[in-house]
Amino acid sequence: MTQNALIEIKDLTKYFFSKKTTIRAVDGVSLSISKGETLGLVGESGCGKSTLGRTILCLYPATSGNIIYNGIDITRLNKKEFQCYKQKMQIVFQNPYSSLNPRYRIIETVGEAIKYHGLVASKNEQIERVATLLETVGLQADDMYKFPHEFSGGQRQRIGIARALSMNPEFLICDEPVSALDVSIQAQILNLLADLREKMGLTMLFIAHGLNVVKHISNRIGVMYLGKLVEVAPSDMLFEHQYHPYTQALLSAILEPSLGTNHHFIKLNGELPSPANPPLGCRFCTRCPQASKRCWTEEPPMQEMAVGREVACFYPL
Repeated sequence: MTQNALIEIKDLTKYFFSKKTTIRAVDGVSLSISKGETLGLVGESGCGKSTLGRTILCLYPATSGNIIYNGIDITRLNKKEFQCYKQKMQIVFQNPYSSLNPRYRIIETVGEAIKYHGLVASKNEQIERVATLLETVGLQADDMYKFPHEFSGGQRQRIGIARALSMNPEFLICDEPVSALDVSIQAQILNLLADLREKMGLTMLFIAHGLNVVKHISNRIGVMYLGKLVEVAPSDMLFEHQYHPYTQALLSAILEPSLGTNHHFIKLNGELPSPANPPLGCRFCTRCPQASKRCWTEEPPMQEMAVGREVACFYPL
């Protein structure tokens, strides 16, 4: 296991099977997340980001590979043995409008798991705990008696964060937590998550569509394409120089004044291939402006370019 790693996954795959086809949603991904680190994970819709996150939490059973949490391979545990790890790993879902039960008051939404896992001894302790959690995420204690429809989208996402924190987790997956929110609210939620990481010592996997969202909250950034991890690097290093052509294209799509007037947009031709029938060689070869014959026949492995930086691409190596 990598030194100081809280989460390490090795050759993780998640396939969805049907009578006619096999969807290779996550296909041989390996990475580690150190204690206290935030790893940003970006890529297009359908590339497998959310599936990877849910598989790490064992919400989806892994098809193959290993998920090692603090030195323990949790893919080998039975339901009873895995129970204590469920509390340590929590998730903030993407859509705050659908992730909260409209029939439950907030005290039930946030406090139900606290009561179920026996983290409080009485109803009064449960109320106090929920009040503290709501205040931690910037809401009022009295909000616990309201229903979800009485809150804005940003407030609902704060409730979702409070629910995730109710188990005192060590590891938090944020599955595109700001994509359904207005831009002005996005900044507030990102700042809140960054503050909570520092105060509570959280280790985080932050999933998003674009590099601009994960830029300031992530220590390292991983880029996924069609079920594969294609590049991993420290945040500042990735924005300074991108090796993989897909990472270059993602960064070129950011409209940001700091990138300067010479900013060049890279247009990718064609559609994202189906995960049921990926290309034989490099997954990106059908859209890559730098693809060679080798890319169509050989699948490039992840190779270390520098300390903390890996790339899966033949072109720059």
